[in-house]
Amino acid sequence: MKDIKEILKERILILDGAMGTMLQRYKFTEEDFRGERFKDWEHPLQGNNDLLSLTQPDAIADVHRKYFAAGADIVETNTFSGTTIAMADYFMEDLVYELNYESARIAKMVADEFTAKEPNKPRFVAGSIGPTNKTASMSPDVNDPGYRAISFEELRVAYKQQVEALLDGGADILLVETIFDTLNAKAALFAIEEVKEERNIDVPIMVSGTITDASGRTLSGQTAEAFLISISHIPILSVGFNCALGANQLVPHLEVLSTKSEHAVSAHPNAGLPNAFGEYDETPEQMAEQIKEYAEKGLVNIVGGCCGTTPEHITAIAEVVAKYEPRKLTVVGK
Repeated sequence: MKDIKEILKERILILDGAMGTMLQRYKFTEEDFRGERFKDWEHPLQGNNDLLSLTQPDAIADVHRKYFAAGADIVETNTFSGTTIAMADYFMEDLVYELNYESARIAKMVADEFTAKEPNKPRFVAGSIGPTNKTASMSPDVNDPGYRAISFEELRVAYKQQVEALLDGGADILLVETIFDTLNAKAALFAIEEVKEERNIDVPIMVSGTITDASGRTLSGQTAEAFLISISHIPILSVGFNCALGANQLVPHLEVLSTKSEHAVSAHPNAGLPNAFGEYDETPEQMAEQIKEYAEKGLVNIVGGCCGTTPEHITAIAEVVAKYEPRKLTVVGK
């Protein structure tokens, strides 16, 4: 199979869209989330989307199929909250390995189906590693600024477990995404490097931060350039931004990454900004038109969608960027 680094030189790669948005279409009830296996679980489980890889695996496979059919080269595993830290909300810490393994296995199974049909367009699976619901560099208590809800070491251990399971399940790439606190991301990257060393393997790593507001900074206060510098010691495949903003608000931040980074640049923005009901209104055509600007300016190598995006959005984006060359990968002066 062609190496992803080679394909990146040839064309702009397409990442999938939102898993959560697609799962909402199923209108799964508490009983659906529980399935037979967890029907007597003592705590509410509705909303634990990662669990659906165990209780509704056909739906997860179906979402992946829809995104590959829409034109995606890479789909993300259904593991955004797949750490013991995030799963503690549902008292499911002991299921973390299985959740990640099964999610990766399902995605890989579907990827292999599509690669078999179109060998000239190999499909890849990115193990989705979310930020967790705790932050290592800021206090959750305004009255105690020195307090931390989690330590770097606790994050490292949790991420390492997730990484091992994703790789065992068949993930081709590891995607550390929606980074709002770079210290959390560093714990994830540290854990990945540990696993790579222990297993004597090399695995492509995508890193994607999130700019949280109009100030152009991450939640932990970093500009795009500071974010880039703080992860630059790790060998990665791509660096980029996702979530929080719509496509057009991301342009200046992608310009910074594109100018300063020697890595591929990725972007998977939301379908605009949420409306008063927390829903995303941007149509596939509107979003594709904005992402066209990324391609015209030569800013990106990988594009996809985050909150509110669907296979229809991915199809529109794929059709637009197919006409453009990928951003040139040049070694930037240190």
